[in-house]
Amino acid sequence: MIKQIMPLSLIVALRFFGLFIVLPVLSIYALDMPGATPFLAGLVVGGYALTQAAFQVPFGMMSDKFGRKQVLLFGLLIFIAGSVVAAMSDNIYMLLIGRFLQGAGAIGSVVSAMIADLVKEEQRAHAMAIMGGTIAMSFAAAMIIAPIVGGNWGIDKLFWLTAILSVMAIGVLFTSVPKPPHIVHSYSEEESKFFEVFKDKALTRMYITFLFHSSIMTMAFFIIPVVMTQSIAEGGFGWEKAELWKVYFPAMIFGFIAMAPAAIFGEKYGKGKEIFMISVAVIFLGFIAMGFATTPWVFILGVVLFFIGFNMFEPLLQSFVAKFAKVHQKGAALGVANTFAYTGIFIGGLLAGYLMQHYDRATLAMVVAGISVIWFIWVATMPSPNNRGNVYLPLDIFDREKVHALTAHDAIVESYVNETENIAVVKYDKDKIDEDEVRGMLS
Repeated sequence: MIKQIMPLSLIVALRFFGLFIVLPVLSIYALDMPGATPFLAGLVVGGYALTQAAFQVPFGMMSDKFGRKQVLLFGLLIFIAGSVVAAMSDNIYMLLIGRFLQGAGAIGSVVSAMIADLVKEEQRAHAMAIMGGTIAMSFAAAMIIAPIVGGNWGIDKLFWLTAILSVMAIGVLFTSVPKPPHIVHSYSEEESKFFEVFKDKALTRMYITFLFHSSIMTMAFFIIPVVMTQSIAEGGFGWEKAELWKVYFPAMIFGFIAMAPAAIFGEKYGKGKEIFMISVAVIFLGFIAMGFATTPWVFILGVVLFFIGFNMFEPLLQSFVAKFAKVHQKGAALGVANTFAYTGIFIGGLLAGYLMQHYDRATLAMVVAGISVIWFIWVATMPSPNNRGNVYLPLDIFDREKVHALTAHDAIVESYVNETENIAVVKYDKDKIDEDEVRGMLS
């Protein structure tokens, strides 16, 4: 599995590194450009999320129809074009166009769908955790490298570095990423239409979970540096910006540690829904601590709790969407999920800014606490993806026509053929039937 997943994880990490590396210094750079205003500088920083949200679904659907590798190449080329435009920009509007183009290369859902193609469901959470870990490492590296390169050689060099790394990602795509298996299914064109991904109530619940998850994440990343660096008279703790690593470092360590047991209990032991509920509860406690802390150490404890709760979701979110989605709609479903996620980033930033401008961090914490209660109920009442199992049937033993005929049974969710590995895959409802009964139906 590692051999299949690491090249894709490296591609995603290189791309996210390109987005992360400009964040620590981009607002200062943008404000110094001709025509800049604080609003336009803010749009430069966060504008990529808007085009990411807009293009996640089209890219996911194109990958379902035209193939994952081809669409990955297309997305990386757009990202390179955006990086070059940003590097060569001499005014705020050209820089804005470059950032929008960077976001338009929305390949996140395509990579997740490709991992779902290459890895069996039982191993998928582990695979997603590997991808999440490489993204986190790229984030940490970007936070260190950005001030050094940008401060000594100019911010435009960061964009050129981003373009070069994306060219390297294309090389990895065509030299190390395995070809996805050739899947044959019996879904009609009507069943393959985009709106079909909204008909499954379980999938819809996952989309909203993505929205909750990303919006609360943005509110956390808004409040943490503001409160820690504000003066004590303004309700903060008066730390220097250079000291913020003391907040993020322990939080990232505990967050990483939390991912492994979440993946194990969520997938191996079938406790995914319970992990989600625990995660929401921990996020709730984290924001209460951040909102009402009177010392920096209680606030940091809240940050640590938030990172633990947030990271417990990471190895399971994409995996659960891929589990609920039918084989012919994984790219589209993951695209919709990521669209909700990027929309949540935008909403969370707006809401956090409004509440902090007009009220205080305690109010923000109470709003997040209220959202968390709704989120907890939402998760508690959703069906568990772990009640769906898979049977892998070698086609040199089992007849494919009989396998396809199984879908008439109400306990069979779907069936399809992996031509590359010469196996049929039957997904079934564990509450209604077991693996032996599925095999018995084919005897």
